[in-house]
Amino acid sequence: MNKTQLIQKIAENGNMTKKDAEAALKAVIDSISDAVASGEKVQISGFGNFDVKTREARMGRNPKTGESVEIAASKRIVFSAAQALKDKIN
Repeated sequence: MNKTQLIQKIAENGNMTKKDAEAALKAVIDSISDAVASGEKVQISGFGNFDVKTREARMGRNPKTGESVEIAASKRIVFSAAQALKDKIN
């Protein structure tokens, strides 16, 4: 499902126009993005959690030359599904 199809589904299920559904989806995505970017954990009951994990700096290897390269520390976004969502899938 892509964004356009998701907007269509929201509009159908929420009895609203596509324009309103698109605005609602944008608001949700922006809110989650802003919260996660500021380091907050976002918990949506029955769906899952969005969290930021820090990856420590480490040594890697350039596959082309074989020389060691330092890989800088970075942050990554992690999603973990709620048990209700896992149960629905299985």
